[in-house]
Amino acid sequence: MLTDLLRKRGFDDLPGWAAAGHAAAFSAFRLSAERFREGAVVTGQLGILAEAFRPAAEAALAMGADISPAEAQAFFESHFRPAFLSAKADDPEARGFLTGYYEPEVEASLTADARFAFPLYGVPHDLVKVDDVSRPAGLDPYFRFAWRRPDEHLDEYPDRKAIEAGFLKGRGLEIAWLDNPVDAFFIHIQGSARLKLADGRKLRVTYAAKTGHPFTAIGRILVQEGELTLADADMDGIRAWLAAHPDRVRDLLDRNRSFIFFREAMVENESLGPVAAAKVPLTPMASIAVDRELQTFGTPFFIDAPGLVLDGTPFRRLMIAQDTGSAILGPARADIFVGSGFEAGQAAGRVRHPGDFYALLPVALHAELAR
Repeated sequence: MLTDLLRKRGFDDLPGWAAAGHAAAFSAFRLSAERFREGAVVTGQLGILAEAFRPAAEAALAMGADISPAEAQAFFESHFRPAFLSAKADDPEARGFLTGYYEPEVEASLTADARFAFPLYGVPHDLVKVDDVSRPAGLDPYFRFAWRRPDEHLDEYPDRKAIEAGFLKGRGLEIAWLDNPVDAFFIHIQGSARLKLADGRKLRVTYAAKTGHPFTAIGRILVQEGELTLADADMDGIRAWLAAHPDRVRDLLDRNRSFIFFREAMVENESLGPVAAAKVPLTPMASIAVDRELQTFGTPFFIDAPGLVLDGTPFRRLMIAQDTGSAILGPARADIFVGSGFEAGQAAGRVRHPGDFYALLPVALHAELAR
């Protein structure tokens, strides 16, 4: 059943719809189309039924990849209708909230030395997935991963502090080494990176698993403890604080107990980001991360956030839900995938803006809305 948080709207109600980046959104949606056709998409708790997207998915695949912006706009207008998505059950007009993320690009080495001494790890063999059936008594329901101890009992996996102190040393899990613990930490936050090797090759690492501990934003800690103002607690401000307080870096980073494990991947298409939670590569400025428990991957969202300026224009764009994140919680909440590299990181780190969310529902599903 569709959530009561949705209210019917028309395309004429969407400010800036005519210039919403339809072509990029179509390309991103088309990447998800095969997943819809295969029945591989899970319906989220908001009730936006995955199977309802199949006609649009079939049409997108039949159209081919190279279409004009006008054709892309016509495609979305033919197969979807907008519905305003409120952020709160008790306020039908409640706005949502946006942040940004990116794919860092950093120098790295496949072997450790005096310079490259900070590893990115693959998945340990004693990390196991758990669910409501297999989760042991006493392990917080938040945890989706657990530690299989030597005695075969399941427990919380050691956290960031324990791992950084050497818990995983000697297991051969290191994928690559970086020359800066702060870069390694922010790669954990972003969930992927392009690693530039000395011989000119590029290696991509992407999220594979995590310890399961809740994510703690170090920027929020710095604000709460009076080290930064809220306005200064963007990525640039946090990095500047870390650079100015090297003796306090390790302690602060360790307060985010969550720890990410990676897998290797090739950089097959320089214009696209990593393969993300929806099992498709991310499209810069057309893919968003959402709350995977609530949302249905592949859903298009028109987001109106005129206070946010990216690419020199107020942000009014059509985006596709194709990723998730530990801090992305709630119905009208999204993390914009800005792109890869330094400039994308600078832009992403400054995104903390309210916005209006409009879900584009398949026509038949939209007709079920009561209002």
